[in-house]
Amino acid sequence: MVNAFALAVSAAGVITSLVLIGWSVVMRYVFNRPPVWVDEVVGFLLVAIVTLAAADVLRRGEHIGVDIFTARLGTRGRRWAQAWVSTAALATAVIFIVNGWETAMFSRMLGIVTEGHLELPVYWLMLFLPLSGLLMLLTALEALLRLAKGADPLSHKTQARDLEE
Repeated sequence: MVNAFALAVSAAGVITSLVLIGWSVVMRYVFNRPPVWVDEVVGFLLVAIVTLAAADVLRRGEHIGVDIFTARLGTRGRRWAQAWVSTAALATAVIFIVNGWETAMFSRMLGIVTEGHLELPVYWLMLFLPLSGLLMLLTALEALLRLAKGADPLSHKTQARDLEE
């Protein structure tokens, strides 16, 4: 449920970026009055889009992988590979949470703002890292629990659900 909300926000960010870029192009080439802040906002939205969608990509098993090796493994070997991937994702999530939070709070303490016309506090952007890490942590834990119970990995679960829809 939380991942679905994060993915919806990410999708809204993509649509918002598309609209802003289209509007900026029209303003620049039709009215010769380009908005100076659009590039900054689209850059910030890109950070949100990528970080909020990362957990769903992990859930679907669509992160970059080396299928040439796992395709040759048997069922048991694939389960071990999935457990390794989930453990590595869990460790990465913890790093995102801890380092992302510390970096954001350090930036807040120093009062760092973005360069450009908007001058937004940088820590707002940096808070997407611990949020993304939390979502990835929950997804990796779910995958490990499913594997420990002997259930199909998350990617198989989502592939079956997508085929039903």
